[in-house]
Parts: sequence; C-alpha cells; structure tokens
Amino acid sequence: MIPIFDPKATGIPALRYIVAVADHRHFGHAAAACHVAQPTLSALVAQWERRLGCIVFERDPKGVRLTPRGERVVAAARAALTAVAAVEVAATSGAAPFYGPVRLGVIPTVGPYALPFVAPALRRAFPGLNLPIREGTTAALLADLDAGRLDVALLALLPGLTERGAVMALYTEPFVAALPRNHDLADHEIVDATALAGAGLLLLDEGHCLRDQALAVCQQRSDSAAGADFRATSLETLRQIVAAGGGVTLLPALAVGDEDRRLVLRPLRDEPSRTIGLMWRGQDPRADAYRSLGDAIRRSLPKGRVQRA
Repeated sequence: MIPIFDPKATGIPALRYIVAVADHRHFGHAAAACHVAQPTLSALVAQWERRLGCIVFERDPKGVRLTPRGERVVAAARAALTAVAAVEVAATSGAAPFYGPVRLGVIPTVGPYALPFVAPALRRAFPGLNLPIREGTTAALLADLDAGRLDVALLALLPGLTERGAVMALYTEPFVAALPRNHDLADHEIVDATALAGAGLLLLDEGHCLRDQALAVCQQRSDSAAGADFRATSLETLRQIVAAGGGVTLLPALAVGDEDRRLVLRPLRDEPSRTIGLMWRGQDPRADAYRSLGDAIRRSLPKGRVQRA
C-alpha cells in the first residue's frame, strides 16, 4: 500500500534538511545552516524516514552517520535539488547570462586582496549582476556549495576538489617571505623557504588552507613549528606581528599590499605558489555563465603580481 505523505515531509524542505544533516553530520549544525529550529528539522527528517521505511541516518552520542541506503537517498536528494535549481533559474527574472543572483563564496586569504580588482571588473562586464558575497574557510564554502547556499566559490585549488564539483583555474600567485627588518634572513636577496621553519614561522589558525600550504612549502610539521602555539585569524594579523618582530611568515603575492617600512619582503627559492580557481556544483545549469564570470575575474587581476591561468 502506498502511504499518504505529508507534503511538507516529502517536499523540498525535507530534501534540503536531509542533505544538510549529511553535510554537517550533526542535526544542530544542520538546523543552524538551514536557519530553522533543531526540533523542527529533526522531526521532519524522522517523519520522512518513518513514512518511507528508510533509515537514512544512524544516530548515537558520537554523532550522525549515513546508512548504506542513506548514501543513495542523499545522492538522489542532491540530484533533485539541482533539478529544482534548474527550474528556478528558468523561471527567475534577471539579466543574461545569469538570470538571477549569483551567490559567491570567497576564502579570507583571497577576498580582501582579489576583490578590489575583481568587483569593479564584474560590474563593468555584467551590469546589474546581483552578486552577494560571503567569506568563509574552504570547508565552510564547500559545505555551502553542496547544500545549495552558494552558487560559486573563489578558493585555493587543493587536491581532490575536482571530485567535489566543477573547477576553473584562474590564476597562480607566488608566496613571498615577510620578515622583520632586523631579521638575519632580511639580508638575503632570495630566501630558502625551509629556513623559515626554524625562524619563528607564524601561521594562520586551523581551518585555513593557507596554513597547510605554508607548512608544506616550509617542509614543517604543524606541531614542531616555532610559532605553532600562535594562531592568527587573518593575514593582516600575521603582518602586524611580523612587523613587531614576533616572527616570520609567508604571504601570497596579492596580499603584499602597500609598502610597510617595518617589513622586508623577499622572493622564495624555487618560487612556490598556490593556484586560485572558481568552483561550482557539477550539475549546475548555469555552468556556462560561471565560466564567463571566471574569465572576467581572470582578466581583472594584475599581470605583474599573478600569473593568469
């Protein structure tokens, strides 16, 4: 016998909640991300599971895990939400080629330094484009992309990202060493990155991909770095601590900024770098529009400081 479903329990909200719980592995965090009360989200997901006779999530004090059937349900829910997004794109008013707002996520080590170039260029290239921007760590942006809360993300291209969605490389920027003026390495024209590891290397907090990249460039373990007990939340904080003589750090090229006489900036041997790209969900119907967005972003960046992809 086919059960009679509550439309609220079988509709789009239920699918969004199921995907959010799968992304966050936590009902409370999923509820916060969906801007609903946890009891509401939990009850709707449980009702959905009961009526379909399908346990999507195993629940215990240690957290939430997907069941084998749940893995298939979540994959189908993601596909369904993508199809709904396609309908919304077709129905939404707005200027071509986007037909509606484009919600852009950007990591903190890119946003303040790339957006001054990017934002004016996008206004010129796409007059009237509604571009809400949200800043967050890579993990947070990926979760928001998966859940449909963001459309595209501007982030550092890390291994495995191409398995999560569509990726367009935009530019590569080298790292430079930032040193206090009285530091021994300040006399070097070119600095060996591995020398920074024993010179009081300062790092961003956990969750920032630039932290892991800096450790890899300097061939340093996180727990053995001289500045491992220091956690900065921004590159500007690192810059100020270095200027005060509190250590050394790496800066991406766009973050070098205006000249600071308290700092010495030196290129690194072998020119280590990171690649920044644009990412979106693989089945998003606006993929061609996002590629046009990526082209405009790429053209806006200064050639002398980054290498366009």
